[in-house]
Parts: sequence; C-alpha cells; structure tokens
Amino acid sequence: MAERNHTVVSEFILLGFTDQRELQLPLFVLFLAVYLITLLGNLGMITLIKTDTQLHTPMYFFLSYLSFVDLCYSSNVTPRLLANFVGYKAISFSGCLIQCYLFIALVLTESFILAAMAYDRYVAICNPLLYATKMSQRTCVWLVAAPSAYCFFDAMIQTIFTFHLTFCGSNVINHFYCADPPLLKLSCSDTHIKFTLMLLSASFNLISCLVVILISYLFILSTILKIRSAGARYKAFSTCGSHLTAVTVFYGTLFVMYIRRPSSLSLEQGKIVSVFYVVVIPMLNPLIYSLRNKEVKGALTRRLEKKVLFH
Repeated sequence: MAERNHTVVSEFILLGFTDQRELQLPLFVLFLAVYLITLLGNLGMITLIKTDTQLHTPMYFFLSYLSFVDLCYSSNVTPRLLANFVGYKAISFSGCLIQCYLFIALVLTESFILAAMAYDRYVAICNPLLYATKMSQRTCVWLVAAPSAYCFFDAMIQTIFTFHLTFCGSNVINHFYCADPPLLKLSCSDTHIKFTLMLLSASFNLISCLVVILISYLFILSTILKIRSAGARYKAFSTCGSHLTAVTVFYGTLFVMYIRRPSSLSLEQGKIVSVFYVVVIPMLNPLIYSLRNKEVKGALTRRLEKKVLFH
C-alpha cells in the first residue's frame, strides 16, 4: 500500500556539477571552451586523416575512429552539462535512458579501440614483415565493427535492466549526467541483479581490454630491447608514445574513479574525476596525438602549406 502512494517518476532532475551560483557562469564558459576545442580537435583529426594519403594506414584508421568515438562521447554529456549551468536541470525519462545507454556503449567502445590500437602497434613492431597482411583493411574494419557492435549490444542489455527498475521515490540525481550508479540509488526496487550485472560487465570488458594492451606492450618491450641500435630502439618505441599516453590517462582516471573505497573520495570530488574522463579526455586525445606524433604534425604542416599556396 505504501508503494502505491508513491508517484511514478517520469523525469529526473540533475543537480549538476556544483550548486554554487557564483561558479555557474565561469564554469559554463570553461566547459563551453573545452567542448569547442573537443569538436575542433576531433573533427580536425578525422578530416586530416581522411584527406592526407600518407595517413591512410591502420594506425590512423583506428585513430580516426577513436576521434569519432570521443566526439560522440563528449557530445552525449557536455551539452546537457552546459544546459544545467543555465538552469535547465530536468531530463525526461527517455532522455535519461538514451544518455545512460550511449555513455555505457561509448566508454566500452573507447576501451576496445585502445586495445585494437595496442595490437596494431604489436604487429607493426614485432612482426613488421607480416604487418601489411595481418593488418589488412578488412581486418581493421573487423577490429572496429565487431567490438563496437558488441559494446552497443552490451550497453542495451545494461540499460534495459536499469530502466526495468521501479523509480517511485525521489527523482533528484546528484550528478551532471544519467549513469547507472546514481540511478540505482534512486530505485525503490531490488537492484542486486542489476548491480551484479553492471559489475561483471564493467570488470570483464575493461579488464580484458587492459590485459590485451599490457600483453601487447610486454611483447613490444621485449622486441625493442633486442634491437642493438639505440636510435632504432627509440624510433620503434616513439611510435607507441602517444598511444601509451592516451591509455594511461584513460585507465588511470577510471581506476581513480572506480577502484577505490566509496569513502575515499567525496561525492563532489567524484564529480571532478567524472568531468575529467567524460569532458576533458575527449579533448586531450587529439592534442596528445598531434603534439607527440611527427606524422600528424607533418600532415598538418602540409595542409597549412597548401592553404597558403592556394591563397
């Protein structure tokens, strides 16, 4: 009888990043600038790779897809975050469902793409004579399409279980986007099955991708150490520098967020970490690959020189 007196939730209220009014405008400007840089950086990376024939290699094929995923990843959350700063805090039940679904699908897809890029570096350094055969266009497409389909399917299952829960109490989410953990706290039904499924999915997917990355780099390191020339060793390892930086930032932030005691970070500090991997990392990736990669800088220089010549 008590449950019947509850109103079934039809929308959620996102409290946002902070409730301090004096910070709303400065943070709006800051995150708008970050989002614009993210859009320009990732769209620029995709365009550069598509138009420069010297970048039509497996490594840059994966990088262009990573940029596309980062673009979608950021666009799924940041516009809602910006709207929250100017007072639009309500999100419909279906809108929350879609945001939750895309968030899970895209974060899993990013982890699989980083694993595919690690495998690509493994083949390039450890089996250079077979690189063209092993990393054919068909193989590259398969390494992108199959994991993406799996990630979106997994996210669909996760989202279905989340939104089959009953939400009949508070509709206030103390966060700036819809995600499983804060939604589970609002449910007035048994969340044990959903929580277990969420934990198993996250553990299996993220850890398996990390294992692929670590094993790939163990073989890469072993191969590089066998190279006698110091210059050749540096050249071989430098091709992995940008990817290693991106992996460290991505997984380092996730571990800070999830591999910790619940009381080790306050809710507000948790929001800061969330902002970093949801908003900042999609901006950092194109910067990492452009600033640390000679081929990308070379392609950008050629692009700028062509524009100057034609003008």
